[in-house]
Amino acid sequence: MSQNFQPPTPAPTPYAEAVAPAPARKGNVGLGVVAAVVAGLIAAAAYGGIMYAIDRERSFGAIGIGLLVGYAAGKIGGRSPVLLPVAGLVSIGSVYLGKMFLFALALAELKNTGVTEVVDIIGIGGLNDIVKESMDFMSYVFIGISVLVAVGATKKAND
Repeated sequence: MSQNFQPPTPAPTPYAEAVAPAPARKGNVGLGVVAAVVAGLIAAAAYGGIMYAIDRERSFGAIGIGLLVGYAAGKIGGRSPVLLPVAGLVSIGSVYLGKMFLFALALAELKNTGVTEVVDIIGIGGLNDIVKESMDFMSYVFIGISVLVAVGATKKAND
């Protein structure tokens, strides 16, 4: 009388799916782009402020921009290959905006006024012209460093 006893399998309930764990999140490319842009704006303000405070441009600022932008894009956006060039482009823009902010701060101090008033008087185009005139070889090296770090940080954010 040795029979293998197997308990009956329970009937599926309509609530079984609600209890099942959610699938792993792959990331959202749109949110990754937004995160990269927001991080880039924050990093640009910090980069401009730091350059103004120490009165020179340093590579650590470009590295910081690349890290912040790349990490934000990769962590929130996931492993999408679209985020690699996005992070690189945003880091270029962030370094450039940081330099614009640096000159706006310097002009505001020179004229003993606020940054917004400088932007109102000179305009974004005027600040852009000043930045273009100030670009030298090392400025382009810093931009390149920022791009490389941003792409690397985007890849590493998901490891």
